Amino acid sequence: MTETSTHLIVPIEHEERSACLGPNGSVAHVTRMLRMISGRWKLPILFRLYAAPSLRTLQLKRDMPGVSQKMLTQHLRELENDCLIERRDYGEQPPRVEYQLTERGRGLMPVLMAARTFSVRHPT
Repeated sequence: MTETSTHLIVPIEHEERSACLGPNGSVAHVTRMLRMISGRWKLPILFRLYAAPSLRTLQLKRDMPGVSQKMLTQHLRELENDCLIERRDYGEQPPRVEYQLTERGRGLMPVLMAARTFSVRHPT
Protein backbone atom coordinates (compact mmCIF):
# COMPACT_ATOMS: atom_id res chain seq x y z
CA MET A 1 0.00 0.00 0.00
CA THR A 2 1.51 3.35 -1.05
CA GLU A 3 -0.86 5.66 0.84
CA THR A 4 -1.00 6.27 4.55
CA SER A 5 -3.95 4.88 6.45
CA THR A 6 -5.42 8.34 7.02
CA HIS A 7 -6.09 8.64 3.29
CA LEU A 8 -8.31 5.58 3.50
CA ILE A 9 -10.81 7.33 5.76
CA VAL A 10 -11.31 10.41 3.59
CA PRO A 11 -14.95 10.08 2.45
CA ILE A 12 -14.37 11.08 -1.20
CA GLU A 13 -13.05 9.36 -4.27
CA HIS A 14 -9.32 9.49 -5.05
CA GLU A 15 -9.83 11.85 -8.00
CA GLU A 16 -11.76 14.29 -5.79
CA ARG A 17 -9.01 14.74 -3.19
CA SER A 18 -8.08 18.08 -4.73
CA ALA A 19 -11.32 19.35 -3.16
CA CYS A 20 -9.55 18.90 0.17
CA LEU A 21 -5.89 19.36 -0.65
CA GLY A 22 -5.77 21.59 -3.73
CA PRO A 23 -4.96 25.32 -3.72
CA ASN A 24 -8.67 26.12 -3.32
CA GLY A 25 -9.40 23.09 -1.16
CA SER A 26 -10.61 22.73 2.38
CA VAL A 27 -7.13 22.74 3.88
CA ALA A 28 -6.27 26.05 2.23
CA HIS A 29 -9.48 27.69 3.41
CA VAL A 30 -9.17 26.46 7.00
CA THR A 31 -5.52 27.52 7.06
CA ARG A 32 -6.52 31.00 5.86
CA MET A 33 -9.16 31.26 8.61
CA LEU A 34 -6.69 30.11 11.26
CA ARG A 35 -4.19 32.74 10.08
CA MET A 36 -6.88 35.40 10.52
CA ILE A 37 -7.37 34.51 14.19
CA SER A 38 -3.79 33.60 15.10
CA GLY A 39 -2.19 35.94 17.55
CA ARG A 40 -2.30 36.06 21.32
CA TRP A 41 -4.89 38.83 21.55
CA LYS A 42 -7.10 38.27 18.50
CA LEU A 43 -9.47 35.77 20.09
CA PRO A 44 -9.94 37.89 23.24
CA ILE A 45 -10.70 40.89 21.03
CA LEU A 46 -13.23 38.94 18.96
CA PHE A 47 -14.98 37.47 22.01
CA ARG A 48 -15.14 40.88 23.75
CA LEU A 49 -16.66 42.46 20.64
CA TYR A 50 -19.10 39.55 20.44
CA ALA A 51 -20.20 40.23 24.02
CA ALA A 52 -20.48 44.00 23.53
CA PRO A 53 -21.74 45.54 20.30
CA SER A 54 -19.13 48.31 20.22
CA LEU A 55 -16.02 49.06 22.27
CA ARG A 56 -13.40 51.75 22.42
CA THR A 57 -9.71 50.90 22.45
CA LEU A 58 -9.32 51.81 26.12
CA GLN A 59 -12.19 49.50 27.08
CA LEU A 60 -10.56 46.63 25.20
CA LYS A 61 -7.22 47.36 26.84
CA ARG A 62 -8.80 47.33 30.32
CA ASP A 63 -10.51 44.01 29.63
CA MET A 64 -7.27 42.34 28.54
CA PRO A 65 -4.65 42.76 31.27
CA GLY A 66 -1.15 42.33 29.92
CA VAL A 67 -1.75 43.55 26.38
CA SER A 68 0.46 46.44 25.34
CA GLN A 69 -0.96 49.35 23.38
CA LYS A 70 1.32 48.41 20.46
CA MET A 71 0.07 44.79 20.31
CA LEU A 72 -3.56 45.81 20.74
CA THR A 73 -3.27 48.31 17.90
CA GLN A 74 -1.47 45.77 15.70
CA HIS A 75 -4.07 43.07 16.26
CA LEU A 76 -6.96 45.49 15.76
CA ARG A 77 -5.45 46.57 12.42
CA GLU A 78 -4.94 42.96 11.31
CA LEU A 79 -8.52 42.02 12.24
CA GLU A 80 -9.74 45.10 10.39
CA ASN A 81 -7.64 44.21 7.31
CA ASP A 82 -9.21 40.73 7.35
CA CYS A 83 -12.66 42.40 7.53
CA LEU A 84 -13.54 40.72 10.84
CA ILE A 85 -13.95 44.00 12.69
CA GLU A 86 -14.60 47.56 11.64
CA ARG A 87 -13.20 50.76 13.03
CA ARG A 88 -15.53 53.70 13.40
CA ASP A 89 -13.83 57.09 13.76
CA TYR A 90 -16.24 59.79 14.85
CA GLY A 91 -13.87 62.59 13.81
CA GLU A 92 -14.18 64.31 17.18
CA GLN A 93 -11.63 66.02 19.38
CA PRO A 94 -10.45 64.39 21.53
CA PRO A 95 -10.43 61.43 19.12
CA ARG A 96 -13.23 58.91 19.59
CA VAL A 97 -12.78 55.55 17.86
CA GLU A 98 -14.92 52.44 18.38
CA TYR A 99 -14.62 48.89 17.08
CA GLN A 100 -17.33 46.37 16.30
CA LEU A 101 -17.67 43.02 14.56
CA THR A 102 -18.46 43.07 10.86
CA GLU A 103 -20.95 40.69 9.30
CA ARG A 104 -18.01 38.42 8.44
CA GLY A 105 -16.81 38.59 12.05
CA ARG A 106 -20.29 37.72 13.35
CA GLY A 107 -20.35 34.81 10.88
CA LEU A 108 -17.09 33.50 12.36
CA MET A 109 -18.40 33.49 15.93
CA PRO A 110 -20.49 30.27 15.62
CA VAL A 111 -17.33 28.51 14.42
CA LEU A 112 -15.39 29.82 17.42
CA MET A 113 -18.21 28.87 19.78
CA ALA A 114 -18.23 25.36 18.26
CA ALA A 115 -14.46 25.16 18.88
CA ARG A 116 -15.10 26.21 22.49
CA THR A 117 -17.79 23.53 22.86
CA PHE A 118 -15.43 20.92 21.41
CA SER A 119 -12.73 21.92 23.91
CA VAL A 120 -15.14 21.75 26.86
CA ARG A 121 -16.40 18.31 25.79
CA HIS A 122 -12.91 16.93 25.12
CA PRO A 123 -10.59 18.08 27.89
CA THR A 124 -6.96 17.09 27.68
